[in-house]
Amino acid sequence: MSDANSPAAQHRPAPLTGAPVVRRGSQWWLITGTGSILATDPTFGGELDRFAAAKAAADLAVAKLRADRGTRSRRSQ
Repeated sequence: MSDANSPAAQHRPAPLTGAPVVRRGSQWWLITGTGSILATDPTFGGELDRFAAAKAAADLAVAKLRADRGTRSRRSQ
């Protein structure tokens, strides 16, 4: 289930930080406490791609709102 080349044995990158999945190249891996499983269903992989893109867009929007709010509060002081 898990080996030295699996994502469980390597650093877990974004885009879904905190989620039990990680993308390595073009493949999604499901991560558990005991190992990792390659997600081979293309429909599921596509949903993960769409979710990751939506999460990245939301993170950017929140960062922009926070930056805009900081700019406005500095102007009013």
